[in-house]
Amino acid sequence: MNNTILPADTYIVVNKTIIDEVDRKILTMLYQPIIGYTAVTLYFTLIDEVLKHEVMSEELTHHHLINIMQLKLPNLVIAREKLEAVGLVKTYVKKENVNNFVYLLYSPLSANEFLNHPILNIVLYNNLGKKEYEKVVNYFQVPKINLKDYTDITSNFKDVFTVTDGRSYITNDNIISKNKGKIEITNGIDFNLLISSIPKSMVNEKCFTDEVKELINSLAFVYNIDELNMQGLVRNSLNEKGLIDKNELRKSARNFYQFEQGGKLPTLIYSKQPDYLKSPSGDNSNWAKQVYTFENITPYDYLRSKYKNGEPTLRELQIIEDLMVKQKMKPGVVNVLIAYVLKVNNQKFTRSYVETVAAQWSRLNIETVEEAMRVAEKEHKKIKKLLNKDKEVPNKKSKEEVIPSWFEKEYDNKEMSKEESEELDRLLKEFS
Repeated sequence: MNNTILPADTYIVVNKTIIDEVDRKILTMLYQPIIGYTAVTLYFTLIDEVLKHEVMSEELTHHHLINIMQLKLPNLVIAREKLEAVGLVKTYVKKENVNNFVYLLYSPLSANEFLNHPILNIVLYNNLGKKEYEKVVNYFQVPKINLKDYTDITSNFKDVFTVTDGRSYITNDNIISKNKGKIEITNGIDFNLLISSIPKSMVNEKCFTDEVKELINSLAFVYNIDELNMQGLVRNSLNEKGLIDKNELRKSARNFYQFEQGGKLPTLIYSKQPDYLKSPSGDNSNWAKQVYTFENITPYDYLRSKYKNGEPTLRELQIIEDLMVKQKMKPGVVNVLIAYVLKVNNQKFTRSYVETVAAQWSRLNIETVEEAMRVAEKEHKKIKKLLNKDKEVPNKKSKEEVIPSWFEKEYDNKEMSKEESEELDRLLKEFS
């Protein structure tokens, strides 16, 4: 996906739905704690552009949007991507000398749908905390009325109206209605593998509906559950009719994650380095190739690439999540930190060592991959200097150095070796 936008690029907004005051409450109370104030403000701004002209706005430029929102263009793109990710916006582009964008707007989920969504509900709880989450839920709850001693005397349609002969009913297409976008999750569970692993005698032929598959994919994503563990959870959630008890599956997935994570619940984080913090392309030097790799792979996938026949431990994944959520470190910078720590700490990814390095980099406000590589190089030279001093002292042993590949090399525009190039290409091809 190419997110490059210039201020002169045009856009129109098309309203595919009906937005009411309840929707506005849902956006600020439920969506905003997840996607942030800027993304919600962008949504309202686009809605207002449409309302001036019924269901479709006039053609505008992104320069106009930058001015009225007082946002930098990269931050505008990030806000739009968040809206796309939660199903509120769909984006189309026609590439010309001046690119033309179309933004389709959709309604938020209802409060009931949101607060029972396998991803959004969990992340909302985690972001707000128990006390604030309960306040939000109470706001949207319908008061319970005891009707035990009452009789239902509601009239039905047939009691009130009689049908007579008249003109046949004419249908109308493309009338505006309440339309909601879906949260799309690609590269999810392999259902052929999952279904074939469960004996047919245990499963009803109507078991794996599209709705059930969507739920399984969502749970696998938010709780980071692979096919093997999901097989067990699905089996345990089958009822006597051979159908999946969706509530039981939700509980099992949540309990599985909390058991592995010491009671914590997951949150959502950006997975790759934002485009606006990436280096210009075109350089084929060793250094540039390494920079490109760090910028275009997720920290999870980069750490996984260090295991020949295994997976990162849950403790290591929790360390990475803490770096990105609590320390607010950018994904590309986290990748450099992983490489640095593994090399200088004898392939051990320990929390104490990681947090020491991360704290220093956070104080230095490092956001780009190149900045991280430079500071890692600088720190290593300090270590080397101390080690060289140790060597000058008789009978004093010094540790053998293991250094990252970008240290102490003169990087010109010379091509990488075939082996180095193939290794980086393999990483990007496997995980991009």
